[in-house]
Amino acid sequence: MAVLGPPVRTASTTGSWQNRPVPDDSATPSSPAPRASTPQWTPSQRELDDLDLLLNESFSPPLPGYVDPSQSGAAGAITLVVDEDAAEQAIAAGQLDLVDPEGAPLARLFLTGTWTADDGRVGLAGPVSPLASISYGPFRRLYLSPADVHADHPTASLLAVPVRRSLTSADLEVLDKAAQEQRKTLLLLACVGEGMAQDLSGPALIRATGAAARHLESPVLVVAVGAADHGDQATNDWLLASICRAFADDSIILPETPPPGSALPEDVAAIFAKDHPPRDEQGAVFFFTGLSGSGKSTLARALMDHILEVGERTVTSLDGDVVRHHLSKGLGFSREDRETNILRIGYVAAEISRHGGLAICSPIAPFESTRAEVRRMVERAGGGFVLIHVATPLAECERRDRKGLYAKARAGLIPDFTGISSPYEEPQNGLKIDTTDRDIAECLSEILDVLTTEGWLRH
Repeated sequence: MAVLGPPVRTASTTGSWQNRPVPDDSATPSSPAPRASTPQWTPSQRELDDLDLLLNESFSPPLPGYVDPSQSGAAGAITLVVDEDAAEQAIAAGQLDLVDPEGAPLARLFLTGTWTADDGRVGLAGPVSPLASISYGPFRRLYLSPADVHADHPTASLLAVPVRRSLTSADLEVLDKAAQEQRKTLLLLACVGEGMAQDLSGPALIRATGAAARHLESPVLVVAVGAADHGDQATNDWLLASICRAFADDSIILPETPPPGSALPEDVAAIFAKDHPPRDEQGAVFFFTGLSGSGKSTLARALMDHILEVGERTVTSLDGDVVRHHLSKGLGFSREDRETNILRIGYVAAEISRHGGLAICSPIAPFESTRAEVRRMVERAGGGFVLIHVATPLAECERRDRKGLYAKARAGLIPDFTGISSPYEEPQNGLKIDTTDRDIAECLSEILDVLTTEGWLRH
């Protein structure tokens, strides 16, 4: 990485995180020696993918670090956002160590400025310098930097191709023709950052790209790049173009979707099929939500019993109350703790789905934002997500009140009680079922009808 100068102090703007000053004595990118006072932060997966590109110098024009989006033009998507506490610590130290989810240090950010982000968070800008190389993850050996590639293949000899989907036989014909006409080596850049692969998981996209490469007559290299989806077509186009320029003088962009009727080579098709099992073989999360006393835990147990009796799938129950005794022991009942409990349930459920199992969850989960985050975790893990809203009315739930919780909440003995002193945001989508004056078997039959019709369970 090129040696960068010390962070530039900027004027403070009172009442805003925009351009907050940093100390003069902060370390420079050329001297990232460990320092006990340096705070740490774990970036999001998208930010970690961007960091991988930054440390590999995979942008052209070069980009030394995270930016302030208001001052960076097209590169304004390469951002890092932290909470206010982390921002204060980073400002005090003049720098911030970026660590992976396991706490291993990856890089140091040398703070040059701040900006106001959403939800009370703070954006940090400044160059980054590596503290350690990333050596783990599937196909890590293929995450080559432009410098690695250019050691054997000059920039002018390469034709870069960003790959986000399975390559069809028609795609391969186009690529072979272009490479032969230009007398260049094809550089297939498998884009496997978060959300960027269109029709395959990241590892499967690399496998499929490698398989497709064996059908090409032209010289070919396959490289993995952590290009992540930034949620905007124009930004993604800029990102992929910038990466291509860092690797090669020329590039070719395939259409996002292949023409109708395009066929995959047989070995690529086999990889695709394995990565897309039928729903009744896919990992999935059946997520029950509803008020206390709605019957969600009873229905969740009944569904689990049915699946175990059939004996065709592995299944795990993650009941909200049971999880509190184990995974979430020590958490209280503030909104923050309750949401943490649900996110822990979601994380475990997502991991179960990643490995082809079924997870049945039954927390109250009153807030749409948290339910949406659980869905995202599951889908990122490659699992299916089915939301079941047990929509038994509050009056009926309170009438049942087997634990006496509603009576205590009405008496003010339980603060922030969902349905009484804390809101329940009803889901707008998913299966909706009311258990009022209905027996368990009838309600379970309705749920099973949906799950089998949609293909999650076999008839």
